[in-house]
Amino acid sequence: MNKIVEAEFFPRNSGDQWHQAHLSAGSQIKQTRRILIVDNDKNTTHLVKILLEKTGRYVVFEENDSTRAHQTARNFRPDLIFLDVVMPDRDGGEIAAQIRADPELQYTPIIFLTGLVTRAEANTGLQIDEHPFLAKPIDIQELVKAIEAYMPARAKGVG
Repeated sequence: MNKIVEAEFFPRNSGDQWHQAHLSAGSQIKQTRRILIVDNDKNTTHLVKILLEKTGRYVVFEENDSTRAHQTARNFRPDLIFLDVVMPDRDGGEIAAQIRADPELQYTPIIFLTGLVTRAEANTGLQIDEHPFLAKPIDIQELVKAIEAYMPARAKGVG
């Protein structure tokens, strides 16, 4: 099993020989889903990264600077973005709007993470700016269920 580290992330469709060779070799990368988590709390992002990558189904990239979130998404090309609502400098709503306005990222699912609601409120199906949200503190089982529910079929290897 290949171990994937942060330094090995490359944008999809970049033509990079390393990336293409691993995809054509049928390696683990072909089945993994790329998740970007944007949260100013480094402990949160690191814990989510460790727990999701431990499943073997996800490659997770952490971004703790809200001002760099859009560019990080452009570079990493995630299949899904977890985005904290309340952050210094730029809030999650601003970042989501910027991502939606980007033709290369506009269809990337975004799931907000917030401590502003209870778990019960999060489970009602309400959305923030048309995006689903999960309540903090984060439950890893809920994260995995949300990834599977909102991941586009093409990213699951179906299309």
